[in-house]
Amino acid sequence: MKKFFPVYVRVPLLFALFFFAVEWLVGGDGEKPAFMEHPVVLILLGLFLFALIAVEIVASATNKILDRLMTPEERAAKEAETSLPFSQQPWVKKLMSKLTKTKTIQEEADVMMDHDYDGIKELNNELPPWWVGLFYVTIIFSVIYLLRFHVFDGDNQVVEYEKSVAEAQLQIEEYKKNAPDMLTADDAKYLTDPADLAVGKKLFDSNCMACHKIDGGGSIGPNLTDDHWILGGGIKNIFHTISEGGRPGKGMVPWKNNFKPSEIEKIASYVISLNGTNPADAKAPEGDIIWSKANLEEGATDAAPAEESAPAEQVAPAEEVASTEESAI
Repeated sequence: MKKFFPVYVRVPLLFALFFFAVEWLVGGDGEKPAFMEHPVVLILLGLFLFALIAVEIVASATNKILDRLMTPEERAAKEAETSLPFSQQPWVKKLMSKLTKTKTIQEEADVMMDHDYDGIKELNNELPPWWVGLFYVTIIFSVIYLLRFHVFDGDNQVVEYEKSVAEAQLQIEEYKKNAPDMLTADDAKYLTDPADLAVGKKLFDSNCMACHKIDGGGSIGPNLTDDHWILGGGIKNIFHTISEGGRPGKGMVPWKNNFKPSEIEKIASYVISLNGTNPADAKAPEGDIIWSKANLEEGATDAAPAEESAPAEQVAPAEEVASTEESAI
């Protein structure tokens, strides 16, 4: 056996099997192996490797001692046995005999049948035990399958798939509730923390001041400090306007590809914080929707978008727009 399974194969293979068994039983967090999370596992692996090497050394020394104690006849018989090919090894032949129940040539007369076709005779051999066992397994499996899916109405593959999809969808929705960069306009909230507003101001100053001025008083884009809104005030409407852009052809592009949802939420909150600041040289009010930051304190909901609350002819007609590049906020 050692001829086909030498020590330089045996030791690494047994150690690898033990290693994966320990990983499976102890388990890590998916990113680090168990021996890195639990130092005791590393000690256990080291002890197992040491034991493997020690056993191999002891076994090798024992074999050498036994070989010296053998007579020349015993040594020759051992060498003859070890020189046999794998299929002729005694234990392999014994195993194959049990699995197949084949008869030797001398035993064929016991299973010879009366059939004779032009000198060709038939043997009544038994079915191989491995085949019979596998056949019984299929019968047991079919009974279990019949009871589960046709008697007790167990879930088939389609139902299992649909349940898995539904469960995954619930997990996605739960993740969205707590994931800042999976926000939508409906989930956005007005942020009042100074750190959040500072981030919003920084993003506003570097991306929005060209059209709305650094103080929000309005230039090409409308004044963001008064109570008049073209597409609706409030965190949800402002978030939607920044994310999806303003009115078609009015200059403000969608920013959803430039900012993360959490960043848009901070920008929208900063825009709301500018409401009522009355900067110098502010642009005249635009928009027919009235909303102010005071609505948040009163618990009022966001003002409705312009297309839902104002007639089409009142929503910033093209001839009243000073520039085709005007922002939609």
